[in-house]
This record gives sequence, C-alpha cells and structure tokens, in this order.
Amino acid sequence: MKGYVFISNSTKPNEEKANSRDMISLSNVNKPCVNAALNMGYEVFLGVNRNRPEELSCELPIKLFDSHTYRSITAFNDNRIAFNNLNKILKENDIEVIHCNTPVGGLIGRLCGRKNHIKYVIYTAHGFHFYKGAPLINRTVFKWAERIMAHWTDIIITMNQEDYEAAKTFKLKKGGKVYKVHGVGISLSEYQNIKKDDLNKRNEFSLSQNDFICISAGDLVLRKNYRTAIESIAYAKNPHIHYLICGEGPEKDNLRSLAKKLGIDNQIHFLGYRTDIKELLAMSDCFLFTSTQEGLPRSLLEAMAVGLPVVVSKIRGNVDLIENGKGGFLCTPFNAVDFANSINILTNDKTLCESMANYNLEVIKQYDISVVEEEIKKIYKDNI
Repeated sequence: MKGYVFISNSTKPNEEKANSRDMISLSNVNKPCVNAALNMGYEVFLGVNRNRPEELSCELPIKLFDSHTYRSITAFNDNRIAFNNLNKILKENDIEVIHCNTPVGGLIGRLCGRKNHIKYVIYTAHGFHFYKGAPLINRTVFKWAERIMAHWTDIIITMNQEDYEAAKTFKLKKGGKVYKVHGVGISLSEYQNIKKDDLNKRNEFSLSQNDFICISAGDLVLRKNYRTAIESIAYAKNPHIHYLICGEGPEKDNLRSLAKKLGIDNQIHFLGYRTDIKELLAMSDCFLFTSTQEGLPRSLLEAMAVGLPVVVSKIRGNVDLIENGKGGFLCTPFNAVDFANSINILTNDKTLCESMANYNLEVIKQYDISVVEEEIKKIYKDNI
C-alpha cells in the first residue's frame, strides 16, 4: 500500500499538552485532505505535536507520528528534530505523497520531499508572509524562499486571491499547478442552531439590551492590532458601545493600560480564552477586526456564519470575504477614526445591520466545509 503524509505546524505545546493521552481529533485543516487520501486507498500518516503519538487513538484509521513542527522558523533545534522525524517516516515506508501546510510544515515537508524523491509534494499556503505592506524582509527573503521551494512542489493550494496571483508567478516542478480553495472550510451546521440567550449572556457582563456590542476573537498579539480597535471605541464617543475581546496573549497588559488611559476601561471587556465563542457572537451586534495580516481568517468566517455585520481592516483575506458596504465596512488598518465612523453608522442603523447580516449569511455558504472537501477531492483526483 502506498503511503501519504500530512503535516502542518502549531504553537509549541506545554508539557501537559505534549504528554496528553486524549484521542486525536482531526480539524478542518487536515480532515478533508486525510479523508480524500483514505478514499484513494493510501495508508495515511498524520504528523501531530504530541509525545509518543504511536500510543494515541484517532477517530480515523491512520498512523500518527511526532512531526515536531512548531510555528517558529528560527527554532533551529526543534526544526532539526522535525526534519529527522519526517525523514524516518519517509525512509521506513513507501510514501508517495506529502501534503505540507503553513511556513514551517511547508519548509520541512518540501526539504524532506526533495531529499527522498517523493513523487507528489503538495503545499497549502494559509497566507504567504510576503503580503502587500509586509516588512522588507518578508517581501525579499521570505518571498525568495517560497520561490525556491516552489521548484520542489507539484501543487500549491492558496486561500485568497492575492496569494493565488503570487503563486502563479512561481516556477513549480514540471507539470505543477496552482489552485485556490475556499479556505479550510467552516461547518455551517454548527452555527445554524445556536442556543441564543441574549438577555442572560448580556447580564453575565452587566450589559443591557440597549448596549451595542462589538466582539473580536484571536490571540492578543501585535499583528491582530487590537490597539486600533480599542482606540476606535474611544473615538466613537458612545458609552453604550462595548467591546468584547476573546483571547489571551502577550499584549493583554498593554491593551488594558491603553483602555484605562483612554478612559474607556469600563467599555472594554477582556474575556480571555472562551469555549462559548458561538454564543458570544450570537449575542453581539458587530464583529470588529483590525488585524494587519491574515490568510483567510477563520474568526471572520465564524462571524459571518452567525450573521453579524462586520467592520474589518482592508487587507488580504478580509477583502476576499467582504465587499465594502455589503456585508460590512473595510477600513484602513491603523485608522481608528475610520473604524469608529463605521461602528457609529451601524449603531444608528438597525436596518443596515440586518441587511449586512443577511448578505453575509448568503456569502458564507460557499465556504462550508462540504465545498472545501469537494475542492480537495477534485485536486487530488486530477493530480495524484
């Protein structure tokens, strides 16, 4: 039986998570690809970031190995281990296909694929680092790295128009192709029957039915640009506008200090890590997203699936999902006044909010996981 390997990267787990014996559950990132490979008769090897993965169970009949692929390209020792671990899998098994994802997984997968003369190497770019407006190093070093690795790649799969156009300029292996899919997909059925209890949810945060709630979800890191979002709440000058921030990260203390300095700390709510994101989205009035770099943001997809109007930065990924004035507003990333004006328009126009919500509910249908599964199946069927 021919073998197939799927790898990506993730945040480096702490000791407890690395040693967890919980069953491995597949996500929308890997499930469509793994299912397609199984249906084609491949023996599937899935890279996970757990210790002794061969002892773990999985929801699908696949083999697990320690891919040791984390998000840092400069974690040289970890990346050396990842390279050796993948090489071992390739040497000990009759592997025909490697499907690698994200920068570190894509680097390790393609280096090993070239070294071991793997027949088919597929790379999914969840967002190239050389996006428009990126730092010079991204637009030079990282771009040339992607160009070089494209020579070792049979298929490049992208998720937004900017990346798709960039990838088409690369020189792939002979006969190589570039595709664009609708992201990793979102399970729309999970958002259609959310138990909506606005009153109790709002009471949980001492909010009234008259308050206008903006919400964001994601790591509190610089590229998410929460500073501009908080400043926009201050510029809106409306005490009934409240902003819920779901997530943890190194910028949390700085953002708390900023909210206090601007005199709006009673309007900014840091909720930390939440397991009830769908319910929080459902009780909110607007999704606020000021990020400076995205591929095709899942948090925005989720907000659209719930039926929220959105106010988002005009960047790659966001512009693939939102047409200005239709499903929401596109704003200049660091222009807090621009964001504030858009939020104020929504607070004063319930009809517009409803119109944008309904528009997003229609658009999001093409990003359902079932659509992505069919796209991946066709790519596999046509090429391997």
